[in-house]
Amino acid sequence: MSSGEQPETTERTDDADDRYTFEDVSVVMGTYNEEEAIGKVLADIEDVTDGKAEVVCVDGSSDRTPEIAREHGATVIEQQPQGYGVAVHAAITEPDRPIVVTTDCDDTYPMEQLPEFLELINQGYDVVSGDRLYHGAEAMPAFNRFGNHAFAAIASLLMGTRVHDTTTGMRAYRREVIESIEWTENTGLSAELLIRPLMRGYDIREHPIAYRERAGETKLDPLKGGAEIARSIIKVSLEERLRELPHEPTQ
Repeated sequence: MSSGEQPETTERTDDADDRYTFEDVSVVMGTYNEEEAIGKVLADIEDVTDGKAEVVCVDGSSDRTPEIAREHGATVIEQQPQGYGVAVHAAITEPDRPIVVTTDCDDTYPMEQLPEFLELINQGYDVVSGDRLYHGAEAMPAFNRFGNHAFAAIASLLMGTRVHDTTTGMRAYRREVIESIEWTENTGLSAELLIRPLMRGYDIREHPIAYRERAGETKLDPLKGGAEIARSIIKVSLEERLRELPHEPTQ
């Protein structure tokens, strides 16, 4: 896996026509009572991609979030609230475009950096993962920032590979990565979406991103949610380690 601040200029192929564009991109997110921020997030996506990227929201809201999303042209899939991972899992498996970008709907992630993510995919990376901590993430509460450093340290130790931000919500994936892996986690899905591809040999790039203060109130209990994420990191890493072990042939 590699990391760095700016994409290089090499192309995915020699044929410029074979490069992915935003017409090949689906931006997906789980939404839950984010009417304060969802309009700005979707407007930013539309501006940056010239309205070419598909947007999919899996929504369990009781406020105007789904209405606002539809007003901005997003596809809204309504479901009963079942947690972060359930919503994001539904979102990443819904579209059929070749590139899937995950983000959150609280305006913490920089949609203006979407072109950088697409450029890195065009360079040949299978997953591009936004590193919120590279620039310090001062807008993130100190307890959350400490927890995210701890999650990265635990994952790095268990995987034997250095990672910097395991729980970022902004990533770009080639569709074949999404389709090739069975995803099992809920609250810890963001970590699983990095750990399993990395441990299966996919080409991963952590890319520094800006991180803004969220609009609206967080829905995640930092203590309970943090414990669930740590459990997921340990579980998923050990499962992938066991998967790598040679199996005795059956008699």
